[in-house]
Amino acid sequence: MKLKKQVTVCGAAIFCVAVFSLYLMLDRVQHDPARHQSGGNFPRSQISVLQNRIEQLEQLLEENHEIISHIKDSVLELTAHADGQPAPPRRDNGSWALPPESRPSFLAVSPQDCQFALGAGGESPDLQMLAVYALLPFDNQDGGVWKQGFDITYEPSEWDTEPLQVFVVPHSHNDPGWIKTFDKYYYDQTQHILNSMVLKMQEDPRRRFIWSEISFFSKWWDNISAQKRAAVRRLVGNGQLEMVTGGWVMPDEANSHYFAMIDQLIEGHQWLEKNIGVTPRSGWAVDPFGYSSTMPYLLKRSNLTGMVIQRVHYAIKKHFAATQNLEFMWRQTWDPDSSTDIFCHMMPFYSYDVPHTCGPDPKICCQFDFKRLPGGRINCPWKVPPRAITEANVAERAQLLLDQYRKKSKLYRTKVLLVPLGDDFRYDKPQEWDAQFLNYQRIFDFLNAQPQLHVQAQFGTLSDYFDALYKKVGIVPGMRPPGFPVLSGDFFSYADREDHYWTGYFTSRPFYKSLDRVLEAHLRGAELLFSLALAHTRRAGASSRYPLSDYSLLSSARRNLGLFQHHDAITGTAKEAVVVDYGVRLLHSLTNLKRVIINAAHYLVLWDKDSYRYDPATPFLSVDDTRLNQDSLPERTVVKLDASPRFLVVFNPLEQERLSLVPLLVDTPHVRVLSEDGQPLPAQLSAHWGSATDVVPDVYQLSILARLPALGLRVLQLQKSFDGHTTLQSSVRLYLHGRDVTVRKQDAVPVQVFPAAPDDFCLESQHLRGCFSGSSGLLQSLRRAGDEWEQRVSTEFFIYGTRTSKDKSGAYLFLPDGEAKPYAPKDPPIVRVTEGPLFSEVSSSYQHVQTVVRLYNVPGLEGLSLDMSFLVDIRDHVNKELAVRFSTDIESDDTFFTDLNGFQIQPRRYQQKLPLQANFYPMPAMAYIQDTQSRLTLHTAQALGVASLGSGQLEVILDRRLMQDDNRGLGQGLKDNKRTCNRFRLLLERRSSTNKVQDGRPVSFPSLLSHLTSMHLNAEALVLPVAQQPALPALRSFTPLSTTLPCDFHILNLRTLQAEDDSLPSAEAALILHRKGFDCSLEAKNLGFNCTTSQGQLALGSLFQGLELSSLQPTSLTLMYPLGTASNSTNIQLHPMEIATFRVRLG
Repeated sequence: MKLKKQVTVCGAAIFCVAVFSLYLMLDRVQHDPARHQSGGNFPRSQISVLQNRIEQLEQLLEENHEIISHIKDSVLELTAHADGQPAPPRRDNGSWALPPESRPSFLAVSPQDCQFALGAGGESPDLQMLAVYALLPFDNQDGGVWKQGFDITYEPSEWDTEPLQVFVVPHSHNDPGWIKTFDKYYYDQTQHILNSMVLKMQEDPRRRFIWSEISFFSKWWDNISAQKRAAVRRLVGNGQLEMVTGGWVMPDEANSHYFAMIDQLIEGHQWLEKNIGVTPRSGWAVDPFGYSSTMPYLLKRSNLTGMVIQRVHYAIKKHFAATQNLEFMWRQTWDPDSSTDIFCHMMPFYSYDVPHTCGPDPKICCQFDFKRLPGGRINCPWKVPPRAITEANVAERAQLLLDQYRKKSKLYRTKVLLVPLGDDFRYDKPQEWDAQFLNYQRIFDFLNAQPQLHVQAQFGTLSDYFDALYKKVGIVPGMRPPGFPVLSGDFFSYADREDHYWTGYFTSRPFYKSLDRVLEAHLRGAELLFSLALAHTRRAGASSRYPLSDYSLLSSARRNLGLFQHHDAITGTAKEAVVVDYGVRLLHSLTNLKRVIINAAHYLVLWDKDSYRYDPATPFLSVDDTRLNQDSLPERTVVKLDASPRFLVVFNPLEQERLSLVPLLVDTPHVRVLSEDGQPLPAQLSAHWGSATDVVPDVYQLSILARLPALGLRVLQLQKSFDGHTTLQSSVRLYLHGRDVTVRKQDAVPVQVFPAAPDDFCLESQHLRGCFSGSSGLLQSLRRAGDEWEQRVSTEFFIYGTRTSKDKSGAYLFLPDGEAKPYAPKDPPIVRVTEGPLFSEVSSSYQHVQTVVRLYNVPGLEGLSLDMSFLVDIRDHVNKELAVRFSTDIESDDTFFTDLNGFQIQPRRYQQKLPLQANFYPMPAMAYIQDTQSRLTLHTAQALGVASLGSGQLEVILDRRLMQDDNRGLGQGLKDNKRTCNRFRLLLERRSSTNKVQDGRPVSFPSLLSHLTSMHLNAEALVLPVAQQPALPALRSFTPLSTTLPCDFHILNLRTLQAEDDSLPSAEAALILHRKGFDCSLEAKNLGFNCTTSQGQLALGSLFQGLELSSLQPTSLTLMYPLGTASNSTNIQLHPMEIATFRVRLG
């Protein structure tokens, strides 16, 4: 009876979909704007419109046909499996057959949404960085006094009609942790810099200063008097002090993920708005080691109009200087018009210190760094010291400096010149303020009093410089100045001299790069759940019983994650003690965020919300895992079962429903899993291994197949059960490869031990077949279900050494001693093969690395890629780096693709003319290679360095252990390696025959499947066991979204904003959405969920179930500027790749 009912319902559904689709088609034909534009010239335009209509109709019919056939398939599946779900039978070939998904799933992407990736690009930029690389010889010729440049000449009369305007910008670069910890720097230096600043700036209204790191500034602000605060507000108000960029830190741009980059920018901007009432206008990033094009996008979206960068490859600086292209409009590669343009100034010389900023000759510029006056602690390496400026020498000194200014200005297009004046932790003593400001003021006074010199020199802020430049070229800030080039692309990888490429830090200290992303995922999850719980408690009038103090835990986690984005933190380039300090902060916040998540989940899963009581002493839920120390790997919590059932709450932080294997450790093999309404769920029981050959006694791994609501909480129950059919068993084969080791096993999970190595073997799931080498246990090939051919993907480990000569690899630099050599461990690996109905895996344990490759035999997304992890421990290596290389027969030639900050994809070329180390790039989230047939993507859960050194190859540096400093100021090697787990997903996709790959274009996008695979890897479900208690209240799953989000939309954050008292939450939140750009030319089958797109439209009003959206205000990225008026309409539209912020009130 039930079966008939289902078939009838599905039949009706098909009929409705068909009718509705036809109605939509007709509707689209009738409401076509093109028809109303054609005006009077009847025949030709109308015929072409008709032709277009017919083509569109054909396309729509085809789409409709596809959707219908998908639904048909689903109905057939439904009818075949309507009655009960028995344990999966074994197939003949040894793989397991699982009951197919009992819901229809299809991909319905409208053709309009596919146009974006095909690029209807507008004018092409004047400077495309890939093309610039192809052009340059990289010959490193000696340029004279400007070693990496050329001789600059000028005619003194050049400024006769238009005088030179010079802005000298005093600055102090404060690293929030590097050689000292953040707090030590603050107490030793930063507080003195800022205290002197308030004093000394008030002595002369012509003085100027810029500051960028809000992490330091806010700590100082908390420690100063109301009187001093008022003085600071005055200095900002009258333009003497400028806050530049205004982020919590000056972030690294290689390893940082865009969630954290945005979050630290919001944290800084919100602090500035609340405490000083100021919004930054100009960006200042003088120290990150290479630049990502994500940053200009974020600054532009935050309403900044200009930016400065410095650490760019010396050959690019020289080329841009020679062609006067050091100032440009930086545009996104995917931008069809100029909406992402931001004005960018690139500094021309070696460094941002004083010797390298006044002009091309450091020997002369150093004489104008008055901190180096004789008798001080630092001097000029060029052996000519500065001289204090007096009546007697001012004419000669000013003339010498003006010569440098004029030469520098020849490299730029306007007669306005920017001259930074500062260095690391400068201006920390009143004497230095006096030395610099008094001596420079004497020079300025002299120059400005000599009309025949045609120069106007003064102290300025960064915006003083930009404003003068805009005025000179006759535009308002934000517009494109006439005659300036447009540039697109990025500035990796960086070399500051010779072949010293800063590509080592893409991997340095991978343990913390991984911990960073774990904290980020927890912060996003906690923000979302806290905001939802808060809105629901407010609606129920119960917020007085909710722990609002959790908000300060969130706030401190934002700041700790923000601090770690600093360019000496996530980069792995700080001293060992400083790394420990960062680690302690990260772990502290991770622990606190688990608490925030638990408290929110507790409230949201209660059936009777009135019974909610918050008791900090006895949390309602326990954590999923714990870390003993800041440098320990997580230990998963073991759920203990007795006679009464145990409940679990599983949190899915993704905005899409997911069908996932939920992993859990239990203390008994006799267990059954039920949904909240008592339906049995499939679960696989496996052994829990403590090492390659030892099973942990009395602990079992349980993997539960569960459907988790989008952003929601699913309640599951576990019962002790001695009925043999409740869990699905897995079996293990252990190959000892001739090694003499004892094996510890337990009875519940059968383990067969073989003394030798296996022959090559394959594992198969319903989606994939992976074949492995018997001797190495490593993946050799991959085949997707339904494909005729096997894709070779052979995995090997390699070792890089470092040079024997003077310069060696260190925390920053990668200076290998030639090509990598195959990793040769002293013992062969122990190979362990686990097979089961829900997943099968191969583990191979070597001396320094243990790999696990897992195939999920589950319907949908989880099963479409290979799960890989590498547990690396190279603590006994000396000057070695461990790499893993995937070799395929994909004909990728010299092209590969890496992401920038998890936000966008940047095509890369292997450059034969550059040394090996120059061809490595950052990989925060993914890298891929492709040809006309296939694309192979390596997704990563942590930032690492990646290269493609040969056609069909991808290679990742997993860890590096280096015994010496690389002469960039750190004064240490990398000797504090940890046992580190690196996690990946390997996704093989086929191109649908119709779309040929367009490798020539400087832009590329992942497929929707690829985007979602990355999200699955980076936002794991959290399993929270309900604590054992005498009387358990009734629980129910929490499903926050009332509709499915289009699958190209990502909820980046729902961030509750602070109240007047900054330790408490306000009633408003920032909803940050990202619409992803995606490539439709890769096949998408068996996704396992309904994936539709909507041309970027979304009805926010009805998105959150049981909550009203009482106000919606579009704002700039960091909420500093309202965009338009707050309207009653809650329907929004985003362009592809757009990140948009809305100030919302939920309740």
